[in-house]
Amino acid sequence: MKLRINYCLIFFSFLVFVCRVNAQANEFCVEESLNPVITSPADRLPFIYGQIRLKDFPSTAKLPRITVLLMDTQGSPSRMTVDKSGKYCVRLRTRTGGTLIVEINGVEGERRNVSSFGPGQQREDFEIYYAEKDQTNAPGVVSAKFYYPVNPKTAELYRKSSEAENKKDTDKAIEILKEILVIDQADFIGWAKLGILYLQKEKLTEAEAAFNKSLELKSEYTPALIQLGLIRVYQNQFEAATEIFKQVTKLQPDSPIAFRLLGESYLQIRKGTLAIEALNQAIRLDPVGMAECHLLLARLYDLAGAKQLATREYKLFLKKVPDHPDRKKFEQFIKNNPE
Repeated sequence: MKLRINYCLIFFSFLVFVCRVNAQANEFCVEESLNPVITSPADRLPFIYGQIRLKDFPSTAKLPRITVLLMDTQGSPSRMTVDKSGKYCVRLRTRTGGTLIVEINGVEGERRNVSSFGPGQQREDFEIYYAEKDQTNAPGVVSAKFYYPVNPKTAELYRKSSEAENKKDTDKAIEILKEILVIDQADFIGWAKLGILYLQKEKLTEAEAAFNKSLELKSEYTPALIQLGLIRVYQNQFEAATEIFKQVTKLQPDSPIAFRLLGESYLQIRKGTLAIEALNQAIRLDPVGMAECHLLLARLYDLAGAKQLATREYKLFLKKVPDHPDRKKFEQFIKNNPE
């Protein structure tokens, strides 16, 4: 059915976010002896947890040192060495988000921005391609989906750039990355990393140029596309953001967060029917992780006057997140608007 939406404003996080619920986080964090106190999915300082898997790693080789760093504005980064299970759990210490970095034997493999917006747990899994060229060079590590071979001429510079970031010296990290990209101008991952650093300095023009260069070299590199989309959101250019997120969903049709971003961008331009399709697809791809999409749909239906459909979404949400702090409010709505 088509619904006419009179008003819907959804606050949009500038950084990429992923939603998860208590049971999964407790499974990972308690198992790692971190003993988190996770009271509800609305905790504004979330735990970031997940699993790191090495791809193409020889079974006879010695397990490399895997380290997870969570960088925020609260001084030194949180650092965790991961055991053979690959599981990790760290917690944001500020309300301004941060950057999650996975290092293999001191070499950065992948990084993602994480946000303090949304529920109290976010799951971020990584698949890292591992390629050991010889015994003298450090192993190459990179996202399995977007492989770029390690350049021995830049490996040491990447290590220095990572050290600068760990020390919160973003300016120095940017300068080192610029050196890297002079040496290896085809490094599309490096260009995207430079864009992220510029975002940390709130230099949107420079960040956009870096992301565009990354996409010029690797047009299907969705991490750079997502960042461009979020820049458009930050600039209130929602039509442009929608087109970018549509492209991301075509490139990554199995990505629930891509469909959630698309759904929320449709809400911003008041295209409720398309928003419903995108948000439902996010739920289909990740029923538990994207549970909060039920709340977006419920609000959408409520504003459109479809109270019974809103009730259905609240019921579905509460089945997945039974300890939500607004449970009583949702239950009252359900009571007042039976299906």
